[in-house]
Amino acid sequence: MPSFPSRTAVAESAIPEQVRQFLDGVGRDLETALDRLLPAAAGDDARVSEAMRYAALSPGKRIRPALLIAVSDLYGTPRSKAVAAGAVIEMAHASSLILDDLPSMDDSDLRRGRPATHRVFGEATAILAAFGLLNRAFEILAADSAIPEKVRSEMARRLGAALGTEGLIAGQGLDLALSPSRCALDELERIHSRKTGSLFLACVEMGALLGRAVPAETEALRGYAKNLGLAYQIVDDLLDATGDPARAGKSVQADRRGNFVTLSGIEGARRLSEELFDCAVEHLAPLGRRGALLRGLASLLIHRDR
Repeated sequence: MPSFPSRTAVAESAIPEQVRQFLDGVGRDLETALDRLLPAAAGDDARVSEAMRYAALSPGKRIRPALLIAVSDLYGTPRSKAVAAGAVIEMAHASSLILDDLPSMDDSDLRRGRPATHRVFGEATAILAAFGLLNRAFEILAADSAIPEKVRSEMARRLGAALGTEGLIAGQGLDLALSPSRCALDELERIHSRKTGSLFLACVEMGALLGRAVPAETEALRGYAKNLGLAYQIVDDLLDATGDPARAGKSVQADRRGNFVTLSGIEGARRLSEELFDCAVEHLAPLGRRGALLRGLASLLIHRDR
């Protein structure tokens, strides 16, 4: 399944401690930005606003906005611009998680170590909160005067495509229709390249747009994100099959439709995630030493235990 570019010497990766420090800093910056940008839980609409804040500010890895910020850092983009765009990504992602957890979707009771949004606020309010987060994300992006209008427009287009009927929505629809009895590897790849990988891809594209990356480097980053997104999903499936809910922060062993572990077995899924990881970091070869943080991020994500 992985498509490897030509072999070149791969520059060193950032060490795990450097990556964790980066993620900790990004997490703090994003929490501050989200708290400022989300609607206050006050007034007649307090219940929906409270649910929006509950979902978006819940403790998470913030991997997707971290990817956007790491890419924009490559090009010296002011961190304030990148964090605002990262907050947009986190709102969109939180929206998708609310919908994904609903009884009509994956029927999950736990998310990020605490009850799923619909379990706290009810299904109707959770759905309203999901749409509220999505609308707020595009509103923030459209109004960000610190980013040139043409760049904002293209970022919105990329994000919309990642979430739409060729991206996450398509992947979720295919996943809901999946029958474990006819599940095939290429079908799973097709589903999760949309359901998970499309937003990974949008994050690096948006970071590259902020940084005005040259086309060759943008394409290298796209290859990195495509492979990393799929590898990330396979590790999620491994943790779902073998993990502890207390560490994972969500329900495990709850996938009723089949996944990479049910198809390939635990060892086969692990091998596949490693192959995709190798392919992701190979795509960063044109960046040389500048890609060290992105390599380190990929390693931390693929070898995580939650």
